Amino acid sequence: MLRRTLLAAIAAAALPFAVPPAAHAQDIKPRIIRFGYGLNEQSNQGRAVKVFAEHVEKASGGKMRVRAIGAAALGPDTQMQQALIGGAQEMMVGSTATLVGITKEMALWDTPFLFNNVQEADAILDGPIGQKVLDRLQDKGLVGLVYWENGFRNLTNNRRAVNRLEDMEGIKLRVMQNPVYLDSFKSLGANAIPLPFSELFSALETKAVDGQENPFNTILSSKFFEVQKYLTVTNHVYSPWVVLASKKWWDGLSKDEQKILLDAAKASRDFERKDTRDEAAKALAELKAKGMEVNELPAAEAARMRERLAPINAGIAANVGQALWDETQAELARLRRK
Repeated sequence: MLRRTLLAAIAAAALPFAVPPAAHAQDIKPRIIRFGYGLNEQSNQGRAVKVFAEHVEKASGGKMRVRAIGAAALGPDTQMQQALIGGAQEMMVGSTATLVGITKEMALWDTPFLFNNVQEADAILDGPIGQKVLDRLQDKGLVGLVYWENGFRNLTNNRRAVNRLEDMEGIKLRVMQNPVYLDSFKSLGANAIPLPFSELFSALETKAVDGQENPFNTILSSKFFEVQKYLTVTNHVYSPWVVLASKKWWDGLSKDEQKILLDAAKASRDFERKDTRDEAAKALAELKAKGMEVNELPAAEAARMRERLAPINAGIAANVGQALWDETQAELARLRRK
């Protein structure tokens, strides 16, 4: 009896030191990556962030996990960008247009009627020109990984159907906080009002603004059909999103960790573009079914708008650098000759 008691006491004393391997594994906490985005979880943006998160967790064996935070819960794009620069947030996806104040070359993607189709956009964004623009972000404390697709932007408003240039006159139009967008729509006759996306629905609902411009998917997922009557298919700007990382944080990662994130970003890009394009036609049909009055801007009126915007394009060329502008135009001309 005494021997059994002694053995039990010895075993009990040894317990704190006999830590099973599983306990050690539990002590290793995964690296949590806060990934902010502006749209809701059910949007094309939300679905692609989920794909990114799944790739990261699988490729890292659970050592890296993405905490997706949507619906602008971490603030508008501009606020998240500053959080990344300061190292207070790890990653985000947002509009290239709101980066123009940080990296002037991003204004290249705001050029009205720059791309004729998505094939041209993919070739330029994923090629040397797109990478050159992303590389400019590094000096500003950001790492650009890949471009996603927001899509061709179109107009909605509550005043009137826009069938000609003159119909733009006096419409209070929400635009992104970006000088090119402001100048472009002012030159077309609209009263351009810069607002964060997170404030847009409320501004439309209270009639603080008459209209806005976004791709079909965003118009649908943000339920703008509830507060907008007219939709005009203009395809006036191809709008990319960009996946960003904090350089301060990124530089502290191993090469293997960086590769996992870059590979996941590319996989999410391919998924997101296909998803966005598949949904665009469905979204337009659904917006019609929801009661929006849809019209297509006549080609002759689109040409008039292009002509009116020529000085804007000249300004963009001067701003982003004539060499970058010329390289882009030359590559587009080459693609169109194929």
